Amino acid sequence: MKPSVDPDRSEWDVIVLGGAAAGENAAQYASQFSGLETVVVEAELLGGECSYWACMPSKGLLNPVEVFNATHHIPGLSSITDAARIDVDAVLARRDAIVNHLSDDSQVAWALATGIDVVRGYGRLAGERSVIVTAPGGATRTITARHAVVIDTGSSAALPSVPGLREALPWTSKDVTNLHRVPRRVVIFGGGVVACEASTWLRGLGVEELSVVHRGEALLERQEPFAGRLVGDALAAAGVLLYPGRNISEVRRDAVEDTGIGQVHGGEVSVVLDDGTTLSADELVVAAGRVPNTTDIGLATVGLPNSGYIDVDDQQMVRGVGGRWLYAIGDACGRALLTHMGKYQARVAGEVIAARALGAQPEGHDKSRLSSAEGHRAVPQVTFTDPQVGSSGLTERQARDMGLDVETVEYDMAALAGTYVLRDNYTGRAKLVVDRATDTLVGATFVGPGIADLVHSATMAIAGCVPLTVLWHAVPSYPTPSEVWLRLLEALGQQRVRRLDG
Repeated sequence: MKPSVDPDRSEWDVIVLGGAAAGENAAQYASQFSGLETVVVEAELLGGECSYWACMPSKGLLNPVEVFNATHHIPGLSSITDAARIDVDAVLARRDAIVNHLSDDSQVAWALATGIDVVRGYGRLAGERSVIVTAPGGATRTITARHAVVIDTGSSAALPSVPGLREALPWTSKDVTNLHRVPRRVVIFGGGVVACEASTWLRGLGVEELSVVHRGEALLERQEPFAGRLVGDALAAAGVLLYPGRNISEVRRDAVEDTGIGQVHGGEVSVVLDDGTTLSADELVVAAGRVPNTTDIGLATVGLPNSGYIDVDDQQMVRGVGGRWLYAIGDACGRALLTHMGKYQARVAGEVIAARALGAQPEGHDKSRLSSAEGHRAVPQVTFTDPQVGSSGLTERQARDMGLDVETVEYDMAALAGTYVLRDNYTGRAKLVVDRATDTLVGATFVGPGIADLVHSATMAIAGCVPLTVLWHAVPSYPTPSEVWLRLLEALGQQRVRRLDG
């Protein structure tokens, strides 16, 4: 990992601390029309977690499982595939190709071609507009930004304080997305997106005994209740054992070996639950949340707490630091731990930095491109389980907790012609959350196979504050799952008529 710029150079207009997808976007947007000189400081692979250990490899593992599962529900294909098995070696080889065999050569080439410099090493703030970079060999250099520093240091898997857990070297998201062979028995600790997606591909790729232990009473608790219920039903039907409302009290592993990312880390693991139940497995996957990578990036040198999420405003500028030079994006600021939201924040930050460097004073009001306020009203997310879960904006509970007066409507997606033709025994549900005061959408959730593409239409409706009377004129194609929009609006109208009649 050689430096991609002159090692004696010490000054740029913009320094980006961390080279994940968001950091790349921040550098690009700060420089593409302004002529500003930007540099990304990265100790690992340019492109970050999403490109190599999260979004991309996980979808590479999930897509074959989803397609294979779908064939079992389509006459003409089920007779061929019911007795067949997924070619695991081919799936893992394709995953390796998707992550470029953990090489960032193409990412570095893109950066350099775009005019973004790359410095290899671990960066820490060292006061105003200053960063100390420690190279892989231990040598240090200090670099300075003329205009701005952007923090994009991401997050890491959280490891709860459970006796024996850390010592057992459990798998985290990095391992389970980069597995080299499929263990026969796996326990997953967690009930969120990572846990549910990993359960889907592990079972699909051949894990014989798969157990999911989660502290909440339901899976995907940040989604509408029916989402976790439908995903849980599908996992249970596939033979996954679910342990809701449970915690882990102890982990024991006698033979522990640091074999590397994605390799089984030793011998049998014993997972003791808080009710005394003991689960035995070949590997334990911990998917119990994320923590920001901010404890060792020099925040104290600029007067900030030396850990935790970094507080930012709607221009992604760090609060509590004077001079309008420090910004934070992505998981480090904690606003929405999703790659696409980090990239959105990066675009805003990059444009704000460029505007200020060119002498403009961006107001950053809510409707401006130089504000991330509107985008955070309609945060989209897709969980690529089978069935998929897609959402944008607020759940009903979140909206009511915010004090909004809302009404809701739900619809069975299996009743649509557009889903009936996709597969037999389709299972799914959709829900809208409507603000009564403005008669606009503030939240939408879809569950079912093939619903991922519905999410962007919901995001546009929420971000655009489109009145329901206008949505009536957005005609859905037939026969597709988008027909659910019409059925939801019809059902909402019927609810309102019944309410008036009552």
